[in-house]
Amino acid sequence: MTSSTQIQLINRPVGWPTHDDFRSVTVELPGLGPDQVRVANAFTSVDPYMRGRMNDVKSYIPPFVLGETMTGGAVGRVVESTTVTHPVGSVVVHDLGWRDVAQGDASAFRVVEEIPGVPISAHLGILGLTGLTAYVGLVHVAHLQPGESVFISGAAGAVGTAAGQIARLEGASEVIGSAGSAEKVALLADKYGYSAAFDYKQAPVREQLREIACAGIDVYFDNVGGDHLEAALDVMRNGGRAALCGAISAYNATERTPGPDNMMNIISRGLTLEGFTLGNYTHIFPEFAAKMGPGSPPAPWSMTRPLSTASRILSMRSFSSCAARTSERCW
Repeated sequence: MTSSTQIQLINRPVGWPTHDDFRSVTVELPGLGPDQVRVANAFTSVDPYMRGRMNDVKSYIPPFVLGETMTGGAVGRVVESTTVTHPVGSVVVHDLGWRDVAQGDASAFRVVEEIPGVPISAHLGILGLTGLTAYVGLVHVAHLQPGESVFISGAAGAVGTAAGQIARLEGASEVIGSAGSAEKVALLADKYGYSAAFDYKQAPVREQLREIACAGIDVYFDNVGGDHLEAALDVMRNGGRAALCGAISAYNATERTPGPDNMMNIISRGLTLEGFTLGNYTHIFPEFAAKMGPGSPPAPWSMTRPLSTASRILSMRSFSSCAARTSERCW
């Protein structure tokens, strides 16, 4: 019999998660039925949105069930199959992450192209839902036009770096980003196409953004919320659009956070603020994939190993999407 090491949520955190909120279990897997596959996961995606799934509240995606194995994006190789559509050796992406071996109906596993010179982890990053999130937010929510100026909060994370590069590819004249250290700020300019960036820890975001974006911005891609959203509302031009992707600043808050004090700008400048979740835009993937094939821009993808330590990332004071390496056979 084949066994699978899996990570389960056992407590609902109040504030920051701790390692004690999770446990590792070993599960014996049954034999495959018709049209099923067994997959050795190479990487499991660990994402900020997962913090929200630890809360037992109504949201756009169901919460994790206590005592059951967590789920999330993963990529791996088929090691056993009972269907011709998913032959052994195929690289697949799916939602049965947080385990080293996954199995189920083949329809739940999507076969993806293995691109020479590109690690398969890219299918969780710039070639996967991370890149698609950035593309949807900029192109289909904020309707970015060539020659416009863009501000992206949380710019050094996986979605933020993808958004900066995609904004450039879509013709943005200026791309401004915020990050949490001088090292990250330098990386944004040197590697990821940002024309300007600032460290939000060094001075109030409102002051720094107003100084850098003195001529205003047309599009805001929001990963942070809070003071970043407030700062963006200060400098948005007439007709500006904001794609609200995340609110990292509030994910672990235990008290209500105050809203922006400048919301009148939304009315007086005719601004549009639209929140989005990717589940409503999966039909965009073919369009996105056609643009983001071989030669697509790089994106950071932090690695943690082994799988048993991945849950600790969720308790870090600052993290973006990263991957837990779950199998040496696929690397």
